[in-house]
Amino acid sequence: MNKNLLISISEKAIKYEDFNFTSEQIENNWLGTVPATEKQINDAENKLGIKLPEDYIEFIRITNGFSAPNDIEPSFENIENIDFLKNIDDFVIEAYAYLPELENAIQIAGISEEQYFLLLPPKSKDEEWKYWKFANWYPGEHPYENLKEYFEDVLRFIIDQHKS
Repeated sequence: MNKNLLISISEKAIKYEDFNFTSEQIENNWLGTVPATEKQINDAENKLGIKLPEDYIEFIRITNGFSAPNDIEPSFENIENIDFLKNIDDFVIEAYAYLPELENAIQIAGISEEQYFLLLPPKSKDEEWKYWKFANWYPGEHPYENLKEYFEDVLRFIIDQHKS
């Protein structure tokens, strides 16, 4: 995860006025916040009882939250707000019972929004973390290899929307 990718998303989204941004975001040309502290990271891992994936830790060390750049992407939460999906919105788990992976999903973006970004912990040592964008208006899970791939996709979408 690198900060330049997040800076590019911020600059382009603000330039194109893709969303209602705060005056502070516009002035700073940045949709992020201050970095998370090591204590905040440790507290979140202890609360969840899990070691979070390294690329998410890198992201949260760059910005402890990241506003949605448009109305189809979720806002990434401050690390203190992340939790298991079942603790935030257990109705989604019931509604999508055919996706048992949701049972252990950690919601890192989109709390109280129409789209989420979820981290799915590995079930065994041989598995990798899974990264899903999930939205009721866009049926099913939309997997990504990692956070970098997701944010590259967001940037590509913003650029493609404004080609003329």
